[in-house]
Amino acid sequence: QVQLVESGGTSVQSGGSLRLSCEYTGYPATMAWFRQASGSGKEREGVACTGSQEPPTYAEFVEGRFAISHDRLKKTMYLDMNNLKPEDSGMYYCAGTRTRWARCEASSRLYDFWGRGTQVTVAS
Repeated sequence: QVQLVESGGTSVQSGGSLRLSCEYTGYPATMAWFRQASGSGKEREGVACTGSQEPPTYAEFVEGRFAISHDRLKKTMYLDMNNLKPEDSGMYYCAGTRTRWARCEASSRLYDFWGRGTQVTVAS
């Protein structure tokens, strides 16, 4: 069984940096970060994903500001976020799946295991 626990979310000023962590059990082959802004009608959107061999995949809005990494020995995935903007605010979720692809895709329907999220707030 794969269980995921996020941490590291907090409030920061615009332009600041944060590192989110996702500790997990089990052996997910592919992992990803998603986020969901507050407010009704907001959908969960993919931020980045990483598998075992191929380069990570990032959403266009990342614009080179974020970096996903995965330490399999520590069973921890990270999301380093720099130059944060108010529109980056939201609940950030860690997700995993045992499925492996040639190139990962951060689409929520593809992931079977989810954490409960960690809140990121970026003040302008």
